[in-house]
Amino acid sequence: LYGVEVSATLISEITEDLDAEVTTWRTRPLEAVWPIVYFDGIVVHVRGTNGKVSQHTIYVALGVNLDGRKELLGLWLGQTEGAKFWLDCMTDLKSRGLRDIYVACIDGLSGFAEAIHAAYPQTNVQLCIVHLVRAALRYVSTKESRAVTADLKKIYQAATVVEAEGALEEFAQAWDAKYPTIAKMWRAKWADIITLFDFPPPIRKAIYTTNAIESVNSVIRKFTRNRKIYPNEESALKIIYMAIHEASKRWTMPIRHWKQALNHFAILYEGRMPEPISK
Repeated sequence: LYGVEVSATLISEITEDLDAEVTTWRTRPLEAVWPIVYFDGIVVHVRGTNGKVSQHTIYVALGVNLDGRKELLGLWLGQTEGAKFWLDCMTDLKSRGLRDIYVACIDGLSGFAEAIHAAYPQTNVQLCIVHLVRAALRYVSTKESRAVTADLKKIYQAATVVEAEGALEEFAQAWDAKYPTIAKMWRAKWADIITLFDFPPPIRKAIYTTNAIESVNSVIRKFTRNRKIYPNEESALKIIYMAIHEASKRWTMPIRHWKQALNHFAILYEGRMPEPISK
């Protein structure tokens, strides 16, 4: 296009440098305490050594540090999901120095909550409300989806746990005849849904929404939009790394209401908050 020739040797040298950079970044030491960590994944298609294209998922861990600033902590690529894979991810974080997470925000992937509890027994798990609502709507007709969504909102936007439990009971009475799976599913995961009620309303949204992680995913999709198939796993990881590197340039401000949140963390997780370093 520009009349410039680039040799295969030069391309190899550039990608080798990037390989080293990605490896250094993925193995870098981490701070010991992260109040909030969001976990999510994005699907990519990778060509295997046998020439067949298979679906992989790149999972990311986005942390919020004690200053309220976001940082991507980890990046893993997997073809299969399950408790063992998630535990390997948690072990990677622990080996790099991450000792404590106050709240882990996850979607409803099988085995994920169990792996977090195994690696970080004191961590509270908060299921992503957006994922829960989307999962519920799979069972609902298009005609009634708006009404079901409005009734689910009464649950997670309740003022207290007691009020939320009452709203869940009302939802069951209204919809169990048509969609019995929804209330049953929410009751089964209730302990990991109500973590948000430990916090005042202004902070809850930062915990249960996917805004932080979705902003990362949108940048990743922008980078991967024109690349439908990756030649190998390393290629996919390199592209995602470059996307994240680009996204992080915009993470210059703490998340909203952070000082208020930090005060609540200090009370709720007394004894686990690091002492400030005097200068």
